[in-house]
Amino acid sequence: MDYKNNILETIGNTPLVKINKLAADIPALVLAKYETFNPGNSVKDRMAVKMIEDAEKEGKIKPGGTIIEGTSGNTGMGLALAAIVKGYKMVCVIADKQSKEKIDILRAVGSEVVVCPTDVEPDDPRSYYSTSKRLAEETPNSWYVNQYDNPSNAKAHYESTGPEIWKQTEGKVTHFVVGVGTGGTISGVGKYLKEQNPDVKVWGIDTYGSVFKKYHETGIFDEKEIYPYVTEGIGEDILPKNVDFSIIDGFTKVTDKDAAVYTQKLAKEEGMFLGNSAGAAMKGLLQLKKHFTKDDVVVVLFHDHGSRYVGKMFNDDWMKAQGFLD
Repeated sequence: MDYKNNILETIGNTPLVKINKLAADIPALVLAKYETFNPGNSVKDRMAVKMIEDAEKEGKIKPGGTIIEGTSGNTGMGLALAAIVKGYKMVCVIADKQSKEKIDILRAVGSEVVVCPTDVEPDDPRSYYSTSKRLAEETPNSWYVNQYDNPSNAKAHYESTGPEIWKQTEGKVTHFVVGVGTGGTISGVGKYLKEQNPDVKVWGIDTYGSVFKKYHETGIFDEKEIYPYVTEGIGEDILPKNVDFSIIDGFTKVTDKDAAVYTQKLAKEEGMFLGNSAGAAMKGLLQLKKHFTKDDVVVVLFHDHGSRYVGKMFNDDWMKAQGFLD
């Protein structure tokens, strides 16, 4: 009989899917690494389990303990599923700009959710970074995951996502494109692919209001680059240790409006019901098309599922209120 022992064993081995209509103007073959097939419907399931398993080996979390993490939703979901299977409690600290669906889904799988204001400095005691650390200090037998600086994040993608892409493309992948938040995906996959073929180009998708692109190009952390933005799951106002800038060949920035509009386009023109960062990645691909030739194989990673954005990017009233639809 062919079955899995628990839901965590279904993580990984997600398909590559050709993008057709929206990639018609791109000369290369464009393939989406479609991560919504993971049980928590996002790429973050991979690193969530890896971070917990490594913490268990290192004795950082004990049986019956509490896992605490600041999350934009998807890492929290992956951690929550693993916590259920492994018998831990889960506390997710989330910024109030994240969709209501993400908060509801985390509560649906038994997590305690603490909501913090978005528009504060990272070191403000109210920020979701500071709140996560404080809760971990106050909670007995708890472990603060810290996906931004936890090396197991990038390691998960070096060990699973990267090898899958290499194998699925038979080593023909020439470009890897992905939205950058914690940096684990781009750094782990990029490191693996460049070890197989140093000529593979790695491109990050950034958003306006984030520091990544300018820092990569100039080495300057410019606080004037930081302002609130709507796009979820990518961009940062800090420099996570998991972002290995030496592996990244370049960034392109995508506006909130373009990310939201292309999230709808992926659903309506490709049948790909995906999250906000996928819309940003798709528009970013189009902005990068001059870098691609007819012989190239471009892999873009789509992080998460559209069900988390039904009240936002898939709601025309919300889109009009944001000025994203005429």
